[in-house]
Formats: sequence, structure tokens, C-alpha cells
Amino acid sequence: MGFNNGGWDSVRASRVSWLLLAVLVGWGALSPGDDHGFGPAPAIAQTDLRQVPQSRQQITWSFAPLVQRAAPAVVNIYTRRVVRDRGPSLLFNDPFFRRFFGDLAPSMPGRERIQNALGSGVIVDPSGLIVTNAHVIEGSDEITVVLPDRREFDATVVRSDPHSDLAVLRVDARGDALPTIPLGDSDQLQVGDLVLAIGNPFGVGQTVTSGIVSAVARTNPSINDYGFFIQTDAAINPGNSGGALIDMNGRLIGVNTAIYSRSGGSMGIGFAIPANLVRTVLASVGSGRPLVRPWLGAEVQAVTQDLATAMGLSRPRGVLISNLHPRSPFARAGGRVGDIVTAVDGMTVDDPVALRFRISTRPLGSRADIDIWRDGREYRLQVPIEPPPEDPPRNQTTISGDNPLSGATVVNLSPAVADELSVGLTDRGVAVLEVAPRSIARRMGFRPGDVVVSVNGRSVSRVSELRSLLDRRARSWAITVRRDGRLINMSVG
Repeated sequence: MGFNNGGWDSVRASRVSWLLLAVLVGWGALSPGDDHGFGPAPAIAQTDLRQVPQSRQQITWSFAPLVQRAAPAVVNIYTRRVVRDRGPSLLFNDPFFRRFFGDLAPSMPGRERIQNALGSGVIVDPSGLIVTNAHVIEGSDEITVVLPDRREFDATVVRSDPHSDLAVLRVDARGDALPTIPLGDSDQLQVGDLVLAIGNPFGVGQTVTSGIVSAVARTNPSINDYGFFIQTDAAINPGNSGGALIDMNGRLIGVNTAIYSRSGGSMGIGFAIPANLVRTVLASVGSGRPLVRPWLGAEVQAVTQDLATAMGLSRPRGVLISNLHPRSPFARAGGRVGDIVTAVDGMTVDDPVALRFRISTRPLGSRADIDIWRDGREYRLQVPIEPPPEDPPRNQTTISGDNPLSGATVVNLSPAVADELSVGLTDRGVAVLEVAPRSIARRMGFRPGDVVVSVNGRSVSRVSELRSLLDRRARSWAITVRRDGRLINMSVG
């Protein structure tokens, strides 16, 4: 069974008509006075603008008006950094010596070279505020922003957040109002919606590609700590990172960040950070306060088929609360271990990453309606959105001296630190924040995120206790750390 020529042409015309009709209708819905702020997304009209094509005449419509409005606000970002190549001295380059000294072998100064990189960005405020990916500007010494009209500006980093892979830059527009793209509400996207990707792939210059939304809550890619992405088949290639993903209303609904590829080029699977997470980062910039993420105070796990059957669910859905911190906002709102969270403010939650994303995009000081399943019934809790407490204070300290942790920077473990390092809510001890290169701690195998539990059989709960134990002379050391939920014993004798 197949299509005849007439039937295939009709199907093809219908598809094209539908695409172009969405452009015209969506474009007409915009007004010159659209809000450019970073607050909550504007209310969505009840009328659904998605329509079936009405005539073949509609195929003459074009994306051009939409691109003409959005493209001037998508910029090219060029970064430069000085890289100094260092090599081991001739003596310690001998395999005999490197066997004993390894990374601690002294090195000789090498040549300096300039490393260049490129990416894209989106102007979101006419005063010169630009959003891009954190990995685009990571480690850069100089950042240059080039507008489509060939104006160039030096940029400064206002905020860089590797956890979300978002960065905010600022340029001095010298009093000129720059073109912008308003933020949309990424929660309103549906699979099948039309989108355009605008960026600078491979450095060839500004390029526009079109496609549809393939998934709206893709949680598999390990690109950032949230792992919650819009997936699209609009062609995205190297250099597109930080560029705009816009909807048919001309609003920014995502920041392009990564692709799935076996060849280095587009294979029809691209990922964008949702605009609602972008809004959260921009709001922190507008407030002038550090970026602090909301805290649920709960450890969760996915609901399997067996678990769903045991809990009386018709199918696997939601996430199970497996542990609660004593000061958890969820617990104070009436939540319990064993509850299954099914939705946050009406948005379905199907895995732990989705729950983390939904909570992280809620403004601090507000409340979230969290739907739970308990004892065969649905309940709704109003959970306060709060930052994790930093109690006890960090007391950040870099360990020195003749001991296995020399070169490690450690802090007191608090809910804030536990959330930052993704360690257990109820873990006790001292957390390793950083490990210096070529240090004794690095050679011993300590890593950021390790929690020091005991030293030579004595338990550790504060930085002051750890320092006291490490200052004692010892012939041998036995240090126990918790890593990824497992206890690891490290011995030096």
C-alpha cells in the first residue's frame, strides 16, 4: 500500500503549509511592546495557535520575518586564552626518576601560545546583557562579542555557573539600545512544535536552521547538573553553543548547548537548556545576589514497575522519597519518607532529574504545590522554596604539612555543601572541596566530593578536628572517606 503522486504531493503540501501557517499566526501574536524582563513568563492565551493548513496558497509564506526580528540579537563570541606548555626537566624526564616522583617531578617553563575558541550568545537586555554557555567562556582571558552588524565589544563575565552550563556576559553598548530576544516559557513547549536555531556553526557566520521539538524533558545527557533539556532536530553544530532556540512567537525558549554526534556534525539530535532555567540565572544577576538554588532536602529514586505495583500505582510514575534531612522544607510541609512525588505546580515529574529541575526554577521565598501519592491516595503539599542552610559555617581551609591530605581544600559539611557537591543529605564529616594539582592529596587519590569520616580510627565532624588530627606526628595513616555512597579506606605506612 502506498501513495500515488497526487496523494504524496498533498501530504507534502499540507506539512509545509502547517509549518508556515504557524509562523504567520505566531508572528502576528507578537506586539512591539513585549516584555524583555526576566520575571515570570507572561500568561499564555487560552487559544491554541496550532492549526491545520487551510489552503495550498499558504506554502508561499516564509520564516524570514521571524528571522529578521530575532537574528540581530544573536551574537558571535570569540575567546582567547594564554596556554603555557610546561614539560618535565631533563633529569626527571628519565623513567627511573618519574617512577618515584610521578606528577611531583619539577617542570621547566615552556612556550606560551594563544588558544582561540568560538561560540554564540543571545542579547537578553538592551543595556548589553548576554547569555551563553559556561563552557564557551571557560578559562578565557579575553572575550570579544561581535554583533551581526559587525560591531565589536569587549565583554566581561557577570556570572558563570558550571552547574547549569550557563554564563552571563556584559558589554558596554555606549548608550545604544541593543536588539534583544524576549524570554519565553519553555514549560509551554510541546513535542512537534516548530523551532529555529540561530548561531555561528563552524565559524562560517550566522546561520539559521529549522526543525521541531523532539522531546521536552530529555534527562539523559550529562551536560550539566540538571540534565533537563529540550531536544530538537534543528541542525546544531560546533559553534552553535550558546545560540538561540526560538519558538514561533519569536521568543527565546532555549539556549543551544550540545549535540549527539558520531562524526562531529549534526545528526538531528541537539539539546538546549530550557528558558525557565535561563530565567533563574538572569534573575540572580538582576538581584545582585549570589546564585543560590532552592533546596527540597530530600533524596529520591526512580519508581520502577515493581515499586509501582507495591505502592498501588497503575504504572511507574513519579519519584520516591527515600531519605529526608531533619530540616527539610518538604518534611516541614508534611512530607514523609515513602511518599511518591508525581508533580510540581502541575508539571509532571517522572525521574529525579526532573524533580530537581522543577524545584530549581521556582523563585526563593515562594511556595510550590507538590502532588504526592501516599497510602493509595493523592495529596497536595505546599512546600516553601528555600536555600539550603549553611550550618555549620564552611570554615574553608587548605591543608598543609606532612600528611596525606596536604594540598586539599576542605570545608565543614552542611546542607548547602552537600547540595553543591551532590553528597548524601545525612553524611557527617568534612568535605573535600578542591585538590591542588601535583599535591600529596592528589597523589593519594583524594577527589572533590570526598567526605573524610575518620583519621586513624578517630571520627571527624569538623575542619578543626581534622586539622588537629593531621597535625599529630604518625608513622602511618589510615583515612576513611565516603565516596559515591561507599566507604573507602586509604592507608599510608
